[in-house]
Amino acid sequence: MSALFGLQLFSRWMALCLLFGVFLGLQTSASSSSGLRSSREDITTAFRPRQPPHIIFILTDDQGFNDIGYHSRDVRSPTLDKLASEGVRLENYYVQPLCTPSRSQLITGRYQIHTGLQHSIIRPRQPNCLPLDAVTLPQRLQEAGYSTHMVGKWHLGFYRKDCLPTRRGFHTYFGSLTGSVDYYTYGSCDGKSLCGFDLHEGESVAWGRGGKYSTHLYTQRVRKILATHDSSSQPLFIFLSLQAVHTPLNPPKEYIYPFRRMGNVPRRKYAAMVSIVDEAVRNITYALRKYGFYRNSVVIFSTDNGAQPLTGGSNWPLRGCKGTYWEGGIRGVGFVHSPLIRHRRRVSRALIHITDWYPTLVGLAGGNVSQYQGLDGFDVWPTISEGKESPRLEILHNIDPLHRRSRGSFKEGHGLWDTTVQAAIRVGDWKLLTGDPGHGDWVPPQVLTNFPSSWWNLERRTGEKRKSLWLFNVTGDPCERHDLAVHRPDVVKELLARLVLYNRTAIPVRYPPDDTRADPSLNGGAWRPWVGEGEEEENWDGIYYKRGKNRKRKCRLCKLQSFFKKFNLKIMSKQI
Repeated sequence: MSALFGLQLFSRWMALCLLFGVFLGLQTSASSSSGLRSSREDITTAFRPRQPPHIIFILTDDQGFNDIGYHSRDVRSPTLDKLASEGVRLENYYVQPLCTPSRSQLITGRYQIHTGLQHSIIRPRQPNCLPLDAVTLPQRLQEAGYSTHMVGKWHLGFYRKDCLPTRRGFHTYFGSLTGSVDYYTYGSCDGKSLCGFDLHEGESVAWGRGGKYSTHLYTQRVRKILATHDSSSQPLFIFLSLQAVHTPLNPPKEYIYPFRRMGNVPRRKYAAMVSIVDEAVRNITYALRKYGFYRNSVVIFSTDNGAQPLTGGSNWPLRGCKGTYWEGGIRGVGFVHSPLIRHRRRVSRALIHITDWYPTLVGLAGGNVSQYQGLDGFDVWPTISEGKESPRLEILHNIDPLHRRSRGSFKEGHGLWDTTVQAAIRVGDWKLLTGDPGHGDWVPPQVLTNFPSSWWNLERRTGEKRKSLWLFNVTGDPCERHDLAVHRPDVVKELLARLVLYNRTAIPVRYPPDDTRADPSLNGGAWRPWVGEGEEEENWDGIYYKRGKNRKRKCRLCKLQSFFKKFNLKIMSKQI
């Protein structure tokens, strides 16, 4: 009986995935038939607003593909659904699999390989931040005459004051600098014992401002900015980087009550947190109308990466989760709502990446994007507003030379690429992954009271542990169930060649070991910059090791491993 039930369930999942593939595959990729090239189109006839518009960019944290009302029945987001239906819904939109990578690419318009942030995230104790020589999106908007404000999660480094949001293009900042804080107390821990307060007003610690749920607190600040700014005198840019729906799952109880019939407790709390985000967006859009911003505004909504199913999120029916390069980790929820859009009320399946917001918004502000060198993003406003073809033909998801798996070789990479290296690229319809893409299961929606650990491995393919290269046609197979690497070696070689070309432009990874001076107990009990403004940069030469809790290991084998890691890092760009 159980076997029959399992077969029926599997058949339904396969049918759902097939329908999903047909849904997303309505757009035929002309780019793949014309070759695997990438070109930047010069669109000179695109419709532009007469005046620089007010820009509101709302970024949520860890919101999965199946965590919004128009994708899921168990999540309620009427405001988001309405704004998306009246604007342009982005159904072929990509972000990065983790917090720091998505934020860095949004702010700089560059791939991680061009900022040195290829590996993991910036941890609280690391002397690392967004490269100081990178001109950020808010800096470009300031040059165009904008008043720029950031509210919420930064997570782009803060070890010296030059790394802070107010030094990177924002006139004002209110929020948290680390990657995760308590929603009420704003305490943030790096490990179990190293904890400190993390709520900041500008460049100062906002002592005494805790106690209020962060989504409510941040929404209140955005409404205050709108209420005190003259909409007719100066264009406004607000970057609202919400902490929600990242763990911990502790929304106010009154928001959990409407979901009391939902059996799975983490999913119940998660859905409540999404409803709070929806309420926040409703209050912000109301303020836009109330204070005269709406008619000349562009509202962009985006997640930063996929969800984590074990903590209530869902990327169903996509494969993988947060932290992986499967579609569930990088295909993002997103839409654009604006009265300035010429062709509204539609779904766009044009290929768009989070790096595209930089040139798109600078272009809307009246800037000349063609003057800026080194951008990896494209101006996609004609694609969004007028339904034109996307100028983007491919996406480099990442190349991480520090993340290597034991299996793989140059031979498996057709003599072009070392498949032990974690890398992912999409060109046209095709997506190639090498190395270790991350946990690659398909996790169904959580409907039971508890989440059985066996469900996590429900469809795990044991043979995939021995693989180091995959190829999918993600237009026809968005759930990544049919690996075509063996059947299409010609496409594999072309995509590997693209990885080689990208890797030649990569700069070394910056991922220094922890600095003990960052300890909040040495800095008044708060996470704040610990390197003085006049203090010279330390000559760091090391790699952060997740295992071993940063202990100094003196064994000969450890020294040899460290030597070869550094050696491989230095020659990576030439060897691969």
